[in-house]
Amino acid sequence: MNPKHHPLAWAISLALVPTAWAADPVELDPVVVSASGLAKQSHEMTTPVAVMEGDELVLRREATLGETLESLPGVRSSSFGAGAARPVIRGLDGARVKVLSDGIELLDASTISPDHAVTSEPLLAERIEVLKGPATLLYGGGAIGGVVNVIDKKVPTYVPAKGYEGELELRANSAANEGAGVFGITAGSGNFAVRAEGTKRQADEYEIPGSQDKQTGSYNDTDSFSLGASFIGERGYIGMAYGEQNNRYGLLGHEHAECHIDGTEWHCGDHDEDEEGDDHDGHEDENGSVPYVDMRQKRWDLRGELSDPLAGFELARLRVGHSDYQHEEIEGGEVGTRFNNDATDARLELTHLPLFGWRGVIGAQTLRRDFEALGEEAYVPPTLTRNHGLFLLEEYTAGAWRYELGLRHEWQDVEANGQRDTDHSGTSVSAGAVWTFAPEYSLGFSLSRSQRLPTAEELYANGPHAATRTVELGNVDLEEETSHNAEVTLRKFAGRTTFSFSLFRNEVKDFIYAADTGHDIGGGYREIEYLQRDAVLTGAEGEVRFQATDSTAFTLFGDHVRGKLKDGGGDLPRIPADRLGVRVDQRFTTVLNSQLELYRVQRQDDLANYETETGGYNMLGAGLSYSGSLNQTDYLLYLKGNNLLDEKARQHTSFIKDDVLLPGRNLTVGMRLAF
Repeated sequence: MNPKHHPLAWAISLALVPTAWAADPVELDPVVVSASGLAKQSHEMTTPVAVMEGDELVLRREATLGETLESLPGVRSSSFGAGAARPVIRGLDGARVKVLSDGIELLDASTISPDHAVTSEPLLAERIEVLKGPATLLYGGGAIGGVVNVIDKKVPTYVPAKGYEGELELRANSAANEGAGVFGITAGSGNFAVRAEGTKRQADEYEIPGSQDKQTGSYNDTDSFSLGASFIGERGYIGMAYGEQNNRYGLLGHEHAECHIDGTEWHCGDHDEDEEGDDHDGHEDENGSVPYVDMRQKRWDLRGELSDPLAGFELARLRVGHSDYQHEEIEGGEVGTRFNNDATDARLELTHLPLFGWRGVIGAQTLRRDFEALGEEAYVPPTLTRNHGLFLLEEYTAGAWRYELGLRHEWQDVEANGQRDTDHSGTSVSAGAVWTFAPEYSLGFSLSRSQRLPTAEELYANGPHAATRTVELGNVDLEEETSHNAEVTLRKFAGRTTFSFSLFRNEVKDFIYAADTGHDIGGGYREIEYLQRDAVLTGAEGEVRFQATDSTAFTLFGDHVRGKLKDGGGDLPRIPADRLGVRVDQRFTTVLNSQLELYRVQRQDDLANYETETGGYNMLGAGLSYSGSLNQTDYLLYLKGNNLLDEKARQHTSFIKDDVLLPGRNLTVGMRLAF
């Protein structure tokens, strides 16, 4: 990416003009990253981390987790319509990006297919932490892309000082005629506290750019609630929460075909093509309605922390999650396919006191996942996956240097009905250092070797998948993939100018990918096969913020990633295009703030076999917020606009980019109360 020829060159120049700034230094509020394992601040970590919380999170929140985080450098959205969008970190998604609920997996089906929703509700998030790269091994060696940790309040950790506290938020938007609301209240006395919270969202089909047409089937109706209670003492707490989430959304791009297997070869029958090729085509079935997902998840969470649990240890943390997940894909008013996922994830961490100067965390984690797909798209047989891991993270501080070492070993076995069972094991190690070479500057280095174990879908898939219009062929002989990642991060974390820049190179031996075999098997379907081949991903990301005056700040941000198979194998599919943008934050008074953001996404023409390119586009957004307090109630009123230029944009990371445009111009208005 050459900034000289970039359409935002004027914005870059503007951001670098030092006009009328004050000389007083700016100190940023310390941000402790829960997912770091050792309660470190972001600038103390060996790898890049981004934290979204407070008013910034309120203004950035969208209907899905992927859309909410897309503004962060290095993060994009998989974008599968209005109801399903998973974070993509540095070009990697699926099982290579762990999405956690306070350290425990979501236990949904979002890693199985891009059309499956992530069951983390952004409206209920108190803070979202994004750890980029594979050096954090606390949550699995397979997270070679990164970790997204969503912190919520459903299990109380303290008793409110006045006996109660709560939040209420209402919002609406124009593009989808969406209405959404969220409430939460915590109450307690003595050693006990209880929490109740819930959300409701109803969104119609959204408008596409350049017309009044709607994206057929792009509706999204969601509701959720949870109840939690905790016993809280001087040394810690133990608590539990139960919650349910229901979601109904259209399956854009979903196209059913009659497929059958002849010996070892698949063939799919003809289907009715949309001859006009409208951008708002939702691929209606034979009864004239777009297929949709009807999803329900019941979830239990047990969380606890105890200080000084044993001699030599300062903290114990327990996390257990259990999920009873089911979703049905409805076609023509009938259930076409049903997915069931009954899963439990549990982990115990012990933070030990310094030993020979080293302080660290040791722990164990176990996961059990019972998955089955029933019906027309049962392309994966029923499987039972058991995964167990032991991990260790240690740090040592000497003067301006902080050193970090990590180690994790995992065992996994997968039982599959009618197929050969498989077992794998993997060992991951990481080493890093942070050098605070000046009071406001730090330089981080990290090296890691991470092993990801193949998933049940990669091992056993064998059949048609209408969401991606493919027949997927698994490979029971897949071995572990091994990532060797090197990274350097330069930060300035105080003063009028702050920045963070990262360079990385990730070489992956035996990278597991879905290769297009080149066989056109009819019905508009293609055949893909899970293969292994060495790959390399390289990239850069960063942002610089300049506080021009006490009330005006400019931020320049961008990211780049390139993914290729080695030895002339070509590019990896669905790698996001380069992005460069500028953001202006303006405070008019102590209670009135605004933001203007413009970024450019370049054309993506580094393509895998049989992949189509996407054009570049400009995205303009703006926001205005007014905050205050009335009778001990804090309030925030906000107005924001997305895609104000009404640009026709396609997300290259999406499987359905050729059929589905991103939403057109959208205005959102909201009100949040905290009491």
